[in-house]
Formats: sequence, structure tokens, C-alpha cells
Amino acid sequence: MSAHDKMAPFSLSGSLDRFIWRADLSELPAWRSRPIIALRMAAAISRDLAKGQLTLWAMSLVYTTLLSLVPLLAISFSILKGFGVHNQIEPLLLSLLEPLGEKGVEITQRIIEFVDNVKVGVLGSLGFAMLFYTVVSLMQKIERAFNTVWHIEKERSLGQRVRDYVSVLVIGPTMIFVAVGISASISSHAMLGTLSEIEPLGTVIKLAGKLIPFLMISAAFSFMYAFIPNTKVQTRAAVSAGLIAGLMWNLLGWAFASFVVGSAKYTAIYSTFATLLFFMIWLYVAWLVLLIGANISFYIQHPAYLRGQGGRQRLSHRAREKLALTLTTLIAQHHYHQEPPWSAEALSQRLRIRNDPVADVLAVLEAASLIKATADSPATYLPARPFEMVSVTDVLAAIRHGRDGGDLSYDRIPGPDGIDDILAAFETAAATAISGQSLKDLALAADKAKG
Repeated sequence: MSAHDKMAPFSLSGSLDRFIWRADLSELPAWRSRPIIALRMAAAISRDLAKGQLTLWAMSLVYTTLLSLVPLLAISFSILKGFGVHNQIEPLLLSLLEPLGEKGVEITQRIIEFVDNVKVGVLGSLGFAMLFYTVVSLMQKIERAFNTVWHIEKERSLGQRVRDYVSVLVIGPTMIFVAVGISASISSHAMLGTLSEIEPLGTVIKLAGKLIPFLMISAAFSFMYAFIPNTKVQTRAAVSAGLIAGLMWNLLGWAFASFVVGSAKYTAIYSTFATLLFFMIWLYVAWLVLLIGANISFYIQHPAYLRGQGGRQRLSHRAREKLALTLTTLIAQHHYHQEPPWSAEALSQRLRIRNDPVADVLAVLEAASLIKATADSPATYLPARPFEMVSVTDVLAAIRHGRDGGDLSYDRIPGPDGIDDILAAFETAAATAISGQSLKDLALAADKAKG
């Protein structure tokens, strides 16, 4: 230890940084590693909230919800009417707006009046199409918000949107019908009333009465986290995030209800606008909880993103070359061993790195016709031509020269005389040093080294 290190004052932030970010979790038991992972996740979510992207999406969704809420409920009302349980919409809205207290009751009555005035059967084809378009726009914006959280650039195709959105519009009201029916059956069952008078069964029944709504909300969140992002979400990530979001929903609902109760002065200032104001604030809080939960599910599935400052990860030139050779070698190994081809996410999880640099390098290799993506969802990668005919030099050349048509390409940099000759000589020397080695040779050599 140097004299400077000995004299350095103790830093709480420095010690916390070492404890959270520099600890090697692979060497720690689960009871020590899991609290550190939770701290890392809390720090990453705080970082994302500070950047403002989640809050901007939440505000955008509040505006879209105000425009789409009545059409959404009108279509759900029509579907539930087919089950004969359309009257369950009002209890559902009351439960969702419960933190607003009496104002929630007033808002529910107004919304139900609007929904009753929307006669879906007499709208006609054009009117129903506009109604459906409004609902689809809301769902599309929710998907875009989730895709942003999940760092997904590719959206669903039009056919996939129609199929998936219609499925949600049908399955969602059905799930509501089943959930409300179960709750009503439990609360009204005569035997439960008798058993609740017997201890400790009475305490257990009361706890179950509080736990069942929490589990229902958590299940709804988990369903959204699993199916809305345009990627394959692990069940563990969706369920864990759903439980955390359900807990946040209940805690923030209790806090917001306390705020509304003590907000008499705001009612005096804003008069009749106070109800709308509180409704918009609660919508904002609800969407923010949903997006934070989506963020949690993303970090559970992709812990490599917990480090850094967010955004796309930029690699050094040498790191891109190593990643390109690594990816092509893994693809070659699975191809020659007749194993299932790799997807971009599977490759990133195999290497324990973020998936955006993996996707970038795969795109360069695909543009160079070294690999090709299948039409599967998610796409997997295969050799575009026999790997025994693709040299290691071809891969490195693709990475070095790929995407030269950008804003500032190689040819547009005015270098002094002799610079191009030096770079050409460097590339020739490097190609000569590894000439004759194909990707198949590299993959088989890696197999031998592993064996």
C-alpha cells in the first residue's frame, strides 16, 4: 500500500461503491449475494428514474389513457356482456380507484355513464373501426414503452399486433370475470362466514381476504410483463417483477389515499378540477409503477445491464473483434454439432454480457453475408455459407470495414500522405499471420481445448 493510500480519508460513498459494484458475487453464498443484487437493482432503477425516460413514458401514457379509457371500457363492456357479467366493470373500477376515496366513486360513476352512452351496436363499421383503433393505439404505446425499457428496437408486425392485441382484449375481460367471480364467491360463501368466527381460522380467512387481491394484482402485472415486450420473457423475471409491482401498488395506494384524505386545501383551491387533478396524478403513479416493474423484470433477466450508465454500450475496436470471433465460433460449434442455433439473447446470456453489443456485432456479420438470421421469433443465427470457406480474416475484415457508409467513413478522413499505406501494410501483415485458418478450424480447435 502506498503512502497516499494510507493517508487517504475514509469515504462512505467509496466503501459503498466497493460493496455494491466490485464484489464478486460468484464467490459469495446466496444469503450475501442476493442483498447486493437488490442494492444494484435499486441503484440502477434510481439511475433510470433520474434520467427521466420512465417518467416521460408515464406522462405520455396518462394522456393516451384519458383519450382511450372510455373506448377501451366500451369494447371490454361488449365482451363482458357476452358472458352476462358486464356489471362487473363498476366494481373493478372502484377497486382500481380506491386510493381516491370518494373522488374515486365519483370518477367511476362518470366513466360508467360515458360507457353506457357508447352504443357499440349502433356505431356502424366506421365508428367501431375508430373505436378499435383508439384502443389499439393505447396498447401500441404501452408496447413501445415496454420495448424501450427492454432495449428492443424491433416492434411487432401488423399481423402480430392484431393477433396479440385482440387476444389481450378477449383474455383480459375473461380474466377479470374469473377473478371477480372467485372473490365474490369467497366473500359471500356462507360456510366461510361461519368459519371466520372460529379462531385461528378467522385470522387466516382475514389474511386470505387481504392476500387474494394482492395476488390478483400481481398476477395481472406478471401477465403484462410476460406478454407485452416483443421478446421472450422468462417466467421467473415476470413473476418476480409482478410481485414487487403488486407490493408497490398497495403501498403507494395507501400513501396516496392518505394524501387525498388530507387534501382539503387543494379541493378548496381547485374546486371541481380537484377530482380530475387527483385522477391524473393517480394514473401517473399507476403507470410509473407498471414501468418500474417492467424495468425490474428486465434487470432480473439481464443482470449485465445493472452496471454502467444505461443506454447503448460501446465497445473498443479490439473488444468488437474478440466478440465477433467468439460469436462466430459459438455459432459454428452448434452448427457442426447439430445443436439448436443461437439467438442473440441466448448468446448474450452465454457470455454474460449485455445484448445490445451482441446484436450490433451480429448485424455487422449478417450484413457481410457471414451469418444469416432465421425467420423464427426470436431469430436464430446460422452460417450464411460453409464456415470451412470463411476465414478468420474475413470475420476481422467485416468488423473493421463494416458499416463504412456512416456519417464519417474511412474514405472521408483526409489523412496525410502515407497513412493509408501504413494501415494497408498492417492489415496485410495481420492477414498473413492468420492466413489459412477457417472458422471451422477455430471451432474445432475450441472443442479440443475444452475437451
